[in-house]
Amino acid sequence: MEALQQPLSNAQVEILKLLSTNLSESELEELKNELAQFYAKKAIQSANQAWKEKGLSNETMDQWLNEDAQ
Repeated sequence: MEALQQPLSNAQVEILKLLSTNLSESELEELKNELAQFYAKKAIQSANQAWKEKGLSNETMDQWLNEDAQ
């Protein structure tokens, strides 16, 4: 394999190593689902941290959702 001109991130290198073999369609679908769950978890953690830092609560969200209804 020829060296790439651009450096890759550590995650990109690991993914390339992982995918050096062909996956079946079901394995590929499973991998996609795992990656989606990984990033969804990260997004939820980030949102929870932002809510905590800003002192937001479920009551705040209820108020925001009902603002237009009033």
